[in-house]
Amino acid sequence: MRVTRIFAAVALGLASTLALAADPDQAIRKTLQSLQPDMAIEAIAESTMPGLFQIQLKGGRLLYASADGQFIIQGYLFQFKDGEAVNLTEKAESRSIAKEVNAIPLSEMVVFAPKSPKTHITVFTDTDCGYCQKLHSEVPELNRRGVEVRYVAFPRQGLGSHGYNTMVSVWCSKDRQAAMNLAKGREELPAAQCENPVAKQFQLGQMIGVNGTPAIVLANGQLIPGYQPAPQLAKIALEAK
Repeated sequence: MRVTRIFAAVALGLASTLALAADPDQAIRKTLQSLQPDMAIEAIAESTMPGLFQIQLKGGRLLYASADGQFIIQGYLFQFKDGEAVNLTEKAESRSIAKEVNAIPLSEMVVFAPKSPKTHITVFTDTDCGYCQKLHSEVPELNRRGVEVRYVAFPRQGLGSHGYNTMVSVWCSKDRQAAMNLAKGREELPAAQCENPVAKQFQLGQMIGVNGTPAIVLANGQLIPGYQPAPQLAKIALEAK
């Protein structure tokens, strides 16, 4: 269940007022587990804001809670310092996303790399997606500007869809780059089967908050939803290295 659905449950009254507990960790866990028993909680700790606790979910998403677990917040926490607003939530989530995405072995991706890469982006892609095809047509320009493009699979229509089957064929091809070029050019590929990471990558994308394609993860973990023109994308990618 997605994080956003948790709060629909709250609105329906599924989270009744809980007794005050001496241990904030246990009180907060009790609330969240009453909403979703299998919620993957990695850590609960005090946030920068006094009295507010930060809940780290697997995949990088953050929630906040009161010490007694009676109040749960989903949203951004900003710190205003020296006349500037710093998005603490986005910074923390980006660090966690970078850890998850940068841990994917290159052998499980389809990589288009320049001779001397200056940085990289990881793109959750669907071969049937029009904007993914448009972005792919600009990969040579991204490479020219020093940006390595790493593709991971995100079949928007789910497992067993046309996009899923096409990406399995891409990942199982002897030449993944050539197969990706054909697929992004709307050419039908010969069906191929092998052990592949397509389903695993789709699950990872859902876990870190991908809900459409292309979804671009910069080297620092910042998640950019949607297509960006090559010059603009290269600029922000190089700034994020």
